[in-house]
Amino acid sequence: MAKVSALIVDDAPFIRDLVKKALRGQFPGLQIEEAVNGRKAQQVLSRQGFDLILCDWEMPEMSGLELLQWFRGQPGSEKTPFIMVTSRGDKENVIEAIQSGVSDYIGKPFTNDQLSAKVKKALHRSGKLELLMGRQPQASTGTAHDSVSNLMGGKSPAPAAPPAAKAPPVNPFERLTPASQTAEKPPETAEKQIRGQAQLRLAGEQFACVVKALSLRDALVVVRRGERLPQVFESGVLDLEQDADQSVARMNVYVHSVAAMEANVDCEWLKVTLKFVDQDPQKMEYLSRLIASGSAQRHYSPGA
Repeated sequence: MAKVSALIVDDAPFIRDLVKKALRGQFPGLQIEEAVNGRKAQQVLSRQGFDLILCDWEMPEMSGLELLQWFRGQPGSEKTPFIMVTSRGDKENVIEAIQSGVSDYIGKPFTNDQLSAKVKKALHRSGKLELLMGRQPQASTGTAHDSVSNLMGGKSPAPAAPPAAKAPPVNPFERLTPASQTAEKPPETAEKQIRGQAQLRLAGEQFACVVKALSLRDALVVVRRGERLPQVFESGVLDLEQDADQSVARMNVYVHSVAAMEANVDCEWLKVTLKFVDQDPQKMEYLSRLIASGSAQRHYSPGA
């Protein structure tokens, strides 16, 4: 079996581990290396070649787009599939990546099947899939890069930051504290415990949520119970919007815990604790400003 290699570039160890696990499960013979950001990946790519690159967009030191632009300037790089793996799903970003020479695009959060399909498609086009599977390679007639429509699944692109949903009924806004503590404070104090609204994106599902507590490590949110429940250790993206300038932070997260808000089987609301996995200083700085500005805004308060 011929050697086929892939480079995974992402600043979040949790995301790198997810990608590695998915690839090893579907492509056992694939040799995998990783880099913690674009700068480290640039150093690795300067020393050796790879048959596939899976790269995050937002990273410290050098972004995925900057790495892509540098890489496409290297001799012979046009034959190497470069897949952008990112939470940036708006049309403008996809167009920018296409213009820089991206081969394909997969949005976070993603399922193992979605990732495997993209990798299989990319390796087939470059003639490496057959080598990996021990078969005779066949020439591909596909183009090197897809259109915006193909990269976005043939669907109309969704906006990068959906508008905040209207506040759910009163239950999610109740304080998440023991009843003994709640009784000590007047009702108007409980109302001030509202932290804000956001959008939680899991693979194949979106949840409008209320942010009850926010820190540099995690977020406590409340979502409405549906047919599909968030799963512990499931990866996702939490879109947080700042009131002052309407900017959005797309924080990569994983589900740490899920609990019903009430002690009955018909409880409609769930408390979900999300752990942040990004190690990008810019995102952490944004999150710090968001938390610090809570005292002056109705949405966010200093975190737990």
